[in-house]
Amino acid sequence: MNIMKRFIYFVGVILFTISAMGQTKQNPEVPAPIIFIYDASGSMWGQMEGKTKQEIAASVLATSIDNFAENQQIGLVAYGHRKKGDCTDVETLLPLTNTSKSDVTTAVKNIKPLGKTPLAFSAEKVIDQLRKSKERATIVLITDGIESCDGNICDVVTAAKKEGIDFKLHIVGFGLKKGETAQLKCAAKAGDGNYYDAADASGLGDAMTLVASETVDKPMGNHGIYATMNGKPIDAHVTVYKAGTENRAGHSRTYRDTSYVYLPQETYDLVVRPLENSKVAPITLKGVKTSNDERTYSIVSFDGGKFAITTTNNGKGWDSTLKIKDANGKVVNGARTYGKTKEIELNAGTYSIYIQALVMKGMHTTTTIKDQVVIGNQTTNVSYNFETGTAIIGSTLNGEPADAGIKIKDAATGEQVYGGRTYKKDREVLLNPGKYNVTLVEVGVYNSSAKSAQFSMEIKAGETVKVTKEIK
Repeated sequence: MNIMKRFIYFVGVILFTISAMGQTKQNPEVPAPIIFIYDASGSMWGQMEGKTKQEIAASVLATSIDNFAENQQIGLVAYGHRKKGDCTDVETLLPLTNTSKSDVTTAVKNIKPLGKTPLAFSAEKVIDQLRKSKERATIVLITDGIESCDGNICDVVTAAKKEGIDFKLHIVGFGLKKGETAQLKCAAKAGDGNYYDAADASGLGDAMTLVASETVDKPMGNHGIYATMNGKPIDAHVTVYKAGTENRAGHSRTYRDTSYVYLPQETYDLVVRPLENSKVAPITLKGVKTSNDERTYSIVSFDGGKFAITTTNNGKGWDSTLKIKDANGKVVNGARTYGKTKEIELNAGTYSIYIQALVMKGMHTTTTIKDQVVIGNQTTNVSYNFETGTAIIGSTLNGEPADAGIKIKDAATGEQVYGGRTYKKDREVLLNPGKYNVTLVEVGVYNSSAKSAQFSMEIKAGETVKVTKEIK
């Protein structure tokens, strides 16, 4: 091959390489586009937490995309914002090549909700963009209503996947009722994504955070988590740590369904915290192993029971504070009785109950009831009775009511159990049964010349002892 032929050959190779690079739709370092399908139907004027759903959604979306990478392409498609009864009112406001976050924020804020909810047609329009551009993308549909134009978004998504179009579809239901989500869940599952239920602004923010972490660039979730309570699925938050460490490896939320998260083949600890209908403690699953070759699953049961705790004083309902400790001595719940039976829901297991009676004084104002068992779907009754008598203490000086400081000590231990003041009136103190030493000291005199009095008294349960002493 002569020099000229070699030159032509290498130029041809270079041009072919440049051409091939130009036809590559996505640089591996550039994240795949995220396309939002935004609900601009008339129902978005509905109120929630004192604001319209349009205001809430626009604000949450602006906050969420602000955390996107600077080179993240963000497309925006809206439906129902131009014509009131038009099922074809779907418009691309920003192309999937857009990288301006501020343009997205401005476009969403300027939307004026008006028309219908053509979910299937909106999905068709976005999928057609991907079909023509040969792009892969994450599609995020935000809707506060169900299909109102006789379409079936699940059928549309299923057909597109069979065609081989590469996308992941997440759907966020904003304020939807339970009976309205079946078709949306079907579509999200068909689109290899998730359905997220957002009941308010906070829920919408949580959903957007999860959506951003589960894009088409991420591998398919290989570990499923399903949480139940008393036989029914519940919404739970899942935090994943590398086994034996505090290094977070992922997070997810179940939304009363199986939630999938991608965890490279390794061993993990999962902390699962219920988000509804319960104050039970989180459950930690240790040593969960995942696989790159097949899906693995964790099923978490929060089938808890209840303690019904009653505290009394001399047989009558009494206000007390409660601390519940697990078998490891960790406080897992706390409450106050306010003189009534207090129900506390807990995971099944064995606990200790620490009780502090309020108002009363003495050496027996607290107790710990050990080895109390909570059984799933059952209520365990626990009761404890404290005892007190009443001491009424007064002081006089030269025969007239006097203001005196009071110190009451347990006669057996010498420990002070009460400190107070008479303010020239009888002072009533609830004391546990027992013998006490009482000291009265004149108020306002701060040296050895202060007048005082000492005496002993015995308190019996349910009885009242009244003592008035002259301080000398």
